[in-house]
Amino acid sequence: MPRISPSLLRLALAWEIQARAQGGLARQTRQRLAQIGAAKTRTPPARAGMRLVREWNGQAHVVTVGKDEVIRWDGREWRSLSEVARAITGTRWSGPAFFGLKKTIAA
Repeated sequence: MPRISPSLLRLALAWEIQARAQGGLARQTRQRLAQIGAAKTRTPPARAGMRLVREWNGQAHVVTVGKDEVIRWDGREWRSLSEVARAITGTRWSGPAFFGLKKTIAA
């Protein structure tokens, strides 16, 4: 069993108690931390002012992220890039991967 200092153990227990009381980390935060820990890919968030273009089945699809950080495509507002990718392809896709934001980190 690894040796853990009492102060580190108190910190870990305090965080766990707080996380259980307040719901813990958001799903997006957990995914980002797992991604950083694995150090295999890097995905920058879609930021205000971005314009993403992806060709699919011979048609160019343009997604814009407004100054209000709302994702817009095809005259509608969307909650995520993954929803847009799903609407375009008809299958479940990672939106950041579909639009080329997800990059593999060189080993």
